[in-house]
Amino acid sequence: MNLCLLCEQPDDTGSYLCPGCTKTTRVRLEALPTLYRGLGVLLARAGGVGQGRSGKGGPAPIPVSLDVLDVRGPGGMVEPLESWVDAVRHDRGRPEHPHPGSPEGRVDRAVSELLGHMPWIAVSWPEAGDFAREIRELARAVSSMLRPPAADRGTRIGNCPAVDPSGALCGAVLRLAPGEKAVRCEWCDTCYPPYVWAQLKSWIDEDEKGRDAA
Repeated sequence: MNLCLLCEQPDDTGSYLCPGCTKTTRVRLEALPTLYRGLGVLLARAGGVGQGRSGKGGPAPIPVSLDVLDVRGPGGMVEPLESWVDAVRHDRGRPEHPHPGSPEGRVDRAVSELLGHMPWIAVSWPEAGDFAREIRELARAVSSMLRPPAADRGTRIGNCPAVDPSGALCGAVLRLAPGEKAVRCEWCDTCYPPYVWAQLKSWIDEDEKGRDAA
C-alpha cells in the first residue's frame, strides 16, 4: 500500500495522491484564477480621499500590499504555475510552447492545462506531492491577502490629528492595518500615505503636548 505524497496517509489506489488530496488540489487549482482577479480589486485607486491635517488634498491610492503587487506581476502567481506546466509537458513528452499574453490570461491557461493533466499527475507523476503542496501554499497565501485575520487590528500609531472645517480635532485612534502601506482613520477617513508620516508624527506629538498642558 502506498502513502499519499501530500497527506502521507495510506492509499490503496496505488496513486501518488489519494482521492481526497486529488480532489482538494483540483479545487485549489480551480480557485486560483478567481483569487488572482480578486487581488485586482485591492489595486483599485480611491477617488477624492482627503489627506493631511485639514483633510484636503488630491486623491490618494488605496493602501496596497507589496505582496499583492508581486503576486499580480509577471513573476508572481504566473511563474510557479507555468513552471509546473513546463515540467508536466517535459515528463509527458509534450511540446513545450512559450507562454505569451497578459499575466491574467496566462494564469487562466496554466490552470486549465494543469487541470487537464490532473488524472495523470495524481496517478503517474512522482512530483505530484511537491506540486500539490505548492498549489496548496499558493492558494493559502493569496486567500490570506484577501481575508486578513480579523483579530489582528494592526499597529497603533496615535490619535488622528485631522481637523474638520469647524476646527474640531478628530482624535480617533489610528492604526496601520496588516498588509497596508498607508494609515487611514476609520472615523474621519483621512488617509496618511508614507510620505507624510514624518509630518503625521509631528502633528500627533503636538496634539499630545497640547492635551498634557491642558
